[in-house]
Amino acid sequence: MSLILRVKKIYPDAILPSYAKEGDACMDLCSYEDYILKRGERKAIGTGLRFEIPSGYEMQVRPRSGAAIKYGITVLNTPGTVDSGYRGEVKVIMINLGEEPYSIHKGDRIAQAKISRVEDIVIQESIEELSETPRGSGGFGSTGV
Repeated sequence: MSLILRVKKIYPDAILPSYAKEGDACMDLCSYEDYILKRGERKAIGTGLRFEIPSGYEMQVRPRSGAAIKYGITVLNTPGTVDSGYRGEVKVIMINLGEEPYSIHKGDRIAQAKISRVEDIVIQESIEELSETPRGSGGFGSTGV
């Protein structure tokens, strides 16, 4: 049985998310506004949509690979999380890391969204040492280049 994702258009001409191809993991999110993103600028771009994400799930907002490689356009805080309790407009925090201004037009695909299950986690403080692993406390770069 498929999961139902209810979506409310804030504006009648907002574009519902959709999957480009059968079997895709992510659906496309479209801009509801025109904006020129200057070099180095970041902006929350509206989608004109509100979502009713089922309890036990989240929506992850991710960049589009084509815009990233061709123009240096990406999504900050990626993946961005939209929690199941949020009912406001979903906006995409975009940044232009490219060399030129980037034009966003109403209706453009600006990001991808994936619905993922969220596990209930119980936080438990340990007064004893944590279990050992081969990596241990080796951090950034500890596994080599």
